[in-house]
Amino acid sequence: MSNEAVLPVPVTGARYWFRLLSRNKSALIGATVFLSIVLVAIFAPIIASHAPDVMLPENRLQPPGADNYFGTDGFGRDVFSRVIYGTRISMAAGISVVIITTVVGIAIGLLAGFYRTVDNILMRILDGLMAFPAIILQIAIMAVLGARFINVVIALSIVYIPRMARVVRSAVLVQKEQQYVEAARSIGSNDFRITILHILPNCMAPIIIQATMIFAYSVLAEASLSFLGVGVPPDIPSWGNILEEGRVFIRRAPWMITFPGIAISLCVLALNMFGDGLRDILDPKMRKKQN
Repeated sequence: MSNEAVLPVPVTGARYWFRLLSRNKSALIGATVFLSIVLVAIFAPIIASHAPDVMLPENRLQPPGADNYFGTDGFGRDVFSRVIYGTRISMAAGISVVIITTVVGIAIGLLAGFYRTVDNILMRILDGLMAFPAIILQIAIMAVLGARFINVVIALSIVYIPRMARVVRSAVLVQKEQQYVEAARSIGSNDFRITILHILPNCMAPIIIQATMIFAYSVLAEASLSFLGVGVPPDIPSWGNILEEGRVFIRRAPWMITFPGIAISLCVLALNMFGDGLRDILDPKMRKKQN
C-alpha cells in the first residue's frame, strides 16, 4: 500500500495558511478585531485613562467627555477604564474555558469514539448535562460554588465540555474507519499511538472551529452570569458587572450600558466571523476553490 493512499495531506507551511486567511475576508476581519481586543486586555493599564476602582462621588453620572471618554457610573468611576479592564476578565474566562473544554473534551471524545464499550455510558452522561438549559445549569453550579472567577470558569467548562466531546467523537467515528488506521494497525501500533498520532491530528479542524465558538459562548455567558449577580464579584470590573450597574440608571445614564454592550457584541461577532472563516479555510473543498 503506497504512502499516498494512507497518509493525510501534509500542511504546506505557515505562509500557505496565512495566504488562505488573507483571502477570507470574514476570517481576516474577525481575527484582526479579536487580536485587537486581546491587545487591549494585555495593555489595559496603559490604555486606561483612570484607575477602574477609584470612586469620585462628585463626578457621578457624568456624560462622555474629554476627561471621561465613556462617562462615569453611579460611584463616579470612569466607565472607559472599567470597560478596558473588563476585557481582561472576558479574555481570561474565554481562554481558561477553551483550554479546559478542549483537553477534557478531546479525552472523552477519543474514548467514546474509539471504544464502543464506553461510548454509551459517556454519551448518556453528556446527554444528561446537555438536557439542562445552559444558563440554568450555569446558575445552579454558581449557586453551589459561590461567586468567584475560578467558579465561573468551572461552571462554563462543565456546560461546554459535552459540546466539544460530541464534536470530537463524531470526527473520531469517521477517522477510525480510514485506511491509514488499518495501515497503522498492520505495523503493530497500539490504540494509544493510533488515537494520538494518527486520528487526533485529523480531527483538529472541527476541534479548532468548535473552540472558537466556545470562546464566544464563554464571553457571552460570563457577562450574563455577572449581570445576574452570580458571576465574578461586583468589585471586579467586568462587562457583565458594568451592565448590571448601569441597569438602574438606564434612562439617566444610557452610556453605562451602551459601551460595555458594544464591547460584548464586538467580541462575540469577531469570534463568530473568525470561526466561520476557519471553517471555510479548513474545509478541503472550500480550500480547493480558494486555491
